[in-house]
Amino acid sequence: MKMNFLSIIAAALILVAGCQSKSQSTAEETAKDGTTTAVEANGTTEKVDVSKIKVADAKTILERKQVPILCYHQVRNWKATDGKVGKDYIVEIQNFKDQMKMLADSGYHTILPDQLYAYLNTGAKLPSKPIMLTFDDTDLDQFTIVNPTLKKLGYKAVYFIMTVSIGKKGKFVDYMSSDQIKQLADEGNVIGSHTYDHKNFKKYAGKDWEEQLDKPTKRLEEITGKKMTEFAYPFGLWNAEGIPELKKRGFRMAYQLSTKRDEKDPLFTIRRIIASGYWSPKTLSNSIKNSF
Repeated sequence: MKMNFLSIIAAALILVAGCQSKSQSTAEETAKDGTTTAVEANGTTEKVDVSKIKVADAKTILERKQVPILCYHQVRNWKATDGKVGKDYIVEIQNFKDQMKMLADSGYHTILPDQLYAYLNTGAKLPSKPIMLTFDDTDLDQFTIVNPTLKKLGYKAVYFIMTVSIGKKGKFVDYMSSDQIKQLADEGNVIGSHTYDHKNFKKYAGKDWEEQLDKPTKRLEEITGKKMTEFAYPFGLWNAEGIPELKKRGFRMAYQLSTKRDEKDPLFTIRRIIASGYWSPKTLSNSIKNSF
């Protein structure tokens, strides 16, 4: 009887090991080819082929329930020199970790732009309680603190890069290097454009389109080896006149902040909310529910 019991345990361990090996192999393949995967309820993954997706009409897109999208900037502990307004954009390290744990404990699953694009245009199935995490401005703490925290939870994110700051050390904050940005992309996260130097999108004219869109796109594609399809407006500010310029350059979606989406181009006015440095995990949870 004892031998039979041990045999059953051994068989179970072998089965579990085999399942883990298969799961890890799938994750590695996904990270290498950069293809977004949709996680189904049974734990399997399915590649999203966005090349075959036809853009839906604006009314159809606007009628779909919005997916919560969070926007973060700096993740570091507050300093005495940080002002009241600045602290709104700086989430302290432990608070950030607690916020992410709250999301995981609440059953949220992170999604990436391919999944959002498929859902908005075709109604493709998303994981239960989907959420998108986005990080702006290239801050180094997004690599040293955010990425390891998300990895532990199996979360992926979108990093919107301002190319003027790549590899630089600032007075108050340091920035990610090209190698670090590439590593984020290689690990299955998505890199998006956030212009050259954060100039207000509503004021672009003449050479601004080349300086703020074309050159940053080229550099980011050289760094990651992947096409740039996502764009985040500096300050969340946009105008309808500039959207054709984004489309012309191959962007699929653009992200603002919390204002109303455009009735003609909802894919280029996707809403996000800033996760405030003043919010506790509970406040963040309530804000997600109230905003989306």
